Amino acid sequence: MKLEVFDDPDSVARKGAEAIAADARSVIAARGRYALAISGGHTPWIMLRALANEDVPWAGVHIFQVDERVAPEGDPDRNLTHLRESLLQHAPMPPEQVHAMPVELPDLEYAAAQYSRALQAIAGSPPVLDLVHLGLGPDGHTASLVPGDPVLKITDVDVGVTGVYQGRRRITLTYPPLNRARRVLWVVTGREKAQMFQRLLDGDESIPAGRVRRDQAVVLADRAAAGDRGAELKPEITRSKL
Repeated sequence: MKLEVFDDPDSVARKGAEAIAADARSVIAARGRYALAISGGHTPWIMLRALANEDVPWAGVHIFQVDERVAPEGDPDRNLTHLRESLLQHAPMPPEQVHAMPVELPDLEYAAAQYSRALQAIAGSPPVLDLVHLGLGPDGHTASLVPGDPVLKITDVDVGVTGVYQGRRRITLTYPPLNRARRVLWVVTGREKAQMFQRLLDGDESIPAGRVRRDQAVVLADRAAAGDRGAELKPEITRSKL
């Protein structure tokens, strides 16, 4: 796991945009298509707005959602709402290459299975995403893999349905597709994340985020989240030049 620490969330967001753009250019030049999965959050929306101004061969990019709240179309709780406002309204991205989780369907298990098929159609069977962007919650969750939810134990499907968390059920990628990804990009900002951030770096599998594969992971964090670990890194963690 590689770590790079920045002074503030905006700097983290800009570096994340640069990293995604560079990865997309490299992968599309080699294979012609780039499968990217995006999480929600305030800093990621800044990152995606910056990504819209990067040199990206958008015709080859397919965007998937890491997770989504069960809420109506256009609801501010929806990650898709902010994805559209931050990126899709500003980048020349073919709309059919944005794959939204179908959370409006009445049968959520069917919706999850449908999204699994959408992943397979673009990223293979089993699907291998080129890059998965993840965040970290103050309770140690990532995606919508939250402490105590039965979705944590799912290993036989790529997309699952959660119980109610912070007032909403959700659809989320499960551990198998996260751990198959060619690259994982963590974006972590804010002092409220500091305790769980240390546990993430330590590989603490008692928190959901700690169960995501580490060997292809890059972590971008601000100083508020990183604390002392920004200056004193464990030997196995190196500063990354993305």
